[in-house]
Amino acid sequence: MRILITGGAGFIGSALIRELIEHSEHSVLNLDKLTYAGNLESLVSVACDARYEFVQADIVDQATISAVLDSFRPEAVMHLAAESHVDRSIDGPSDFIQTNIVGTYSLLEATRAYWQSLPEPEKTAFRFHHISTDEVYGDLHGANDLFTETTSYAPSSPYSASKAASDHLVRAWHRTYGLPVLLTNCSNNYGPFHFPEKLIPLVILNALAGKPLPVYGNGMQVRDWLFVEDHARALIKVVTQGKIGETYNIGGHNEQKNIDVVRGICQLLEELAPQKPAGSAKYADLITYVQDRPGHDLRYAIDAGKIERELGWVPQETFESGLRKTVKWYLDNLEWCRRVQDGSYQGERLGFLNRKELLA
Repeated sequence: MRILITGGAGFIGSALIRELIEHSEHSVLNLDKLTYAGNLESLVSVACDARYEFVQADIVDQATISAVLDSFRPEAVMHLAAESHVDRSIDGPSDFIQTNIVGTYSLLEATRAYWQSLPEPEKTAFRFHHISTDEVYGDLHGANDLFTETTSYAPSSPYSASKAASDHLVRAWHRTYGLPVLLTNCSNNYGPFHFPEKLIPLVILNALAGKPLPVYGNGMQVRDWLFVEDHARALIKVVTQGKIGETYNIGGHNEQKNIDVVRGICQLLEELAPQKPAGSAKYADLITYVQDRPGHDLRYAIDAGKIERELGWVPQETFESGLRKTVKWYLDNLEWCRRVQDGSYQGERLGFLNRKELLA
């Protein structure tokens, strides 16, 4: 297949592209605006592959998206481009409204026009896969409750509200216009190449620098953790085998309290990086409780039974194995981390071809 991926320079998008190029015969066009969270250094391993192309563009720009679609002629669109950090959405929700809602609308309209122009066999085979989050469901209160594909939406933050709106738009374009769509809602991702403002990489890098390890509130918030490479494999299953019009929840079967995640990282660092910064006795001594986030959801947990039953996907990593791989990756790639932290990754394109000729 020829697959257009929006947001392919982001954390999940880059993992998806690496999986597609390294472990399949599919061809990929990566369309990314390259905001602060888009990092082409995450794609160095596939950048020179003949089946990979890159275009820098904003999904809000409908004319450019249409030109890319007409030139690349994808058989599937996988939509990952989004503003995704809850704290940033609280401080400045405007970008989230623009990208996640207006951008999704623009992409849907460009895709609808492209899809309607296809010959019938290609039109029938085409699919639009929208990648979303379990945060659209709000939080769970019962100890044994799980999010299912029919759980009512109750978003708590500007981020999750904008993603909920984008989900509704995708479903509306399917019902009203017949656009062949698939939706997935995933739990918290973690793994290599994660932007350092997120919990797990932030804790790893702060600990190595002898800085405080911030934990919101009492740290008892529960999340279901999904190793990003498992997520990428699930997304490929859905886009190639999923049933049009269906939603699939993707979870890691790994519920953990935030404080236990932080303590687990500290334990691994004691083993893997025993030489601590001056003044640190134990990494866990750096744990610092800070004021809780406004509207902080207490518990997320995914029922991923549908994707297992219908598509045969199950995560390969336990939280323990995935966290060990993640900590080791960061220890082995501190230069990548340094370039992200000081912003120098944004100043270079590493010889990537920005395929402007596609728009000619």
